[in-house]
Amino acid sequence: MLNFGLTEMRLVTPRDGWPNPSAGPAASGADIVLEQAKVYESVADAVADCEHVYATTVRKRGVTKPVVDPAQAAAEIHAAPGRSAILFGAERSGLATEDVNLARTILTVPINPQFGSLNLAQAVILVAYEWSKAKDLAQPPRTELLPPAPQEELEGMIGHFELLLADSGYYYPPERVAVTRLTLRNLLTKPGWTAQEVRTVRGVLSAIQGKKQPKG
Repeated sequence: MLNFGLTEMRLVTPRDGWPNPSAGPAASGADIVLEQAKVYESVADAVADCEHVYATTVRKRGVTKPVVDPAQAAAEIHAAPGRSAILFGAERSGLATEDVNLARTILTVPINPQFGSLNLAQAVILVAYEWSKAKDLAQPPRTELLPPAPQEELEGMIGHFELLLADSGYYYPPERVAVTRLTLRNLLTKPGWTAQEVRTVRGVLSAIQGKKQPKG
């Protein structure tokens, strides 16, 4: 929850009571979520002050409530006035039918019908991620890309390659020299080398070239 900016957690009759000493280590530092968590005797009590209630469950036959996916639910929650609640069931059993009946909308994830099992954490993270897209959360820092190397520098690197390869006997047989050189040029001009990358490769080639020089 805290990864995606959600801090208000409501618990209904927790199986192991509350506070739970095991919750802290499992939360990996999300203490604010645990500290502010509220406990209720029933789902009805937990959502009593909410105008919009979503039940996360697999769509069942005979249910006439609107059905949305996490992206649709997130858009509705951000657009609608009032408080919204998203109900998640227990890890093993999910939401009871009477809990689903309290909701106004069914929230379900498009999933492989041959393997439709999601654990509680996976379900929460899918829904929370979609909700977070409309929030101004911190983004990973971006690394500015260096500009491409000038053609003159690129040509110098290619010429350096060809010189070393010619000296080493790489271009063989003679009738394949033109094709081999063209293939090499295509390879070296394809990635969009930066000036720093060109200098690095030239340095490697110079080091190899130096080792090949006869010692006095």
